[in-house]
Amino acid sequence: MLLCCAMLWGGSYLVAKIAMAAITPQWLMALRTGGACLIMFLLFHKTIIRSLNKSMLVPALVVGVTYWGTMVLQTKGLLTIDPGRSAFLTASYCVLTPFAAWFATKNRPHNINIIAGVICLIGVGFVSLKPGGLSLSPSLGDWLTIGCAVVFSFNLTYLGVYSKKFNAIAVTFVQFAVACVLFLIGAILTEPMPNASWLEPKIIISFLYLFIGATTLAQLMQNIGLAHVSASSASVVMCTESLFSELFSILFWGSTLTFATLVGFALIFLAVLMSIVHRSIIVNLFRRVEDWVHDRRK
Repeated sequence: MLLCCAMLWGGSYLVAKIAMAAITPQWLMALRTGGACLIMFLLFHKTIIRSLNKSMLVPALVVGVTYWGTMVLQTKGLLTIDPGRSAFLTASYCVLTPFAAWFATKNRPHNINIIAGVICLIGVGFVSLKPGGLSLSPSLGDWLTIGCAVVFSFNLTYLGVYSKKFNAIAVTFVQFAVACVLFLIGAILTEPMPNASWLEPKIIISFLYLFIGATTLAQLMQNIGLAHVSASSASVVMCTESLFSELFSILFWGSTLTFATLVGFALIFLAVLMSIVHRSIIVNLFRRVEDWVHDRRK
């Protein structure tokens, strides 16, 4: 489920880029989450109604507001940067998740998480290098996407906590419902109203992929998966989202990679893996490397 979720999300960066040629970000997200709520209620209304109670009020607000913040920052940032770049910067949430969990559950991250954070920061620096030079030039889109990763680390942490205490389908529904209201308010207040360009076939197809595949199905699979494994363990599979996105971006969007950007992506992905792979595995790997070097010297 988590791998399928990663593939669907990987494709969503490119598809959202296409859709936002006509639909503004918050209107797009209001339609995505509203459509997801409708589908979920039609399919799981008995489970949802049975699970809704006063104790879900705080969880609904927490996961709904953090999901809204995540997607606003990501879609605004995606307006000005390539889909693959957006995916790799967003993937840094995996590095941040242990620190968000420290805040939420008081479980202190390991030293390896701190090292991973430093490597991730260096990777972001390489991604932000100006072409042909050594000066940093993070754009507004880059900063918005990094902010998205910060907020998403908290969203993922609290989803993991609440999906173990409440029905995962109901948690997903209330998350979308709260976020939909916030997206709708933001769209009405800050963005132009819908127009005829939204009815172009490629825009409709893009929208259907986003709200059925990348929103409803992907989020359901993520939340059900989080009910069975820890947030950090789930991230090891979900971080492949950035690889899928970069592949789709190169194949269908015509994105190109500079050497500095490639190094940055590699460092970010290394940091992601370091932050979520169990530290005993890393220790054993280093020991094997040391043994190999020792044998070579003999």
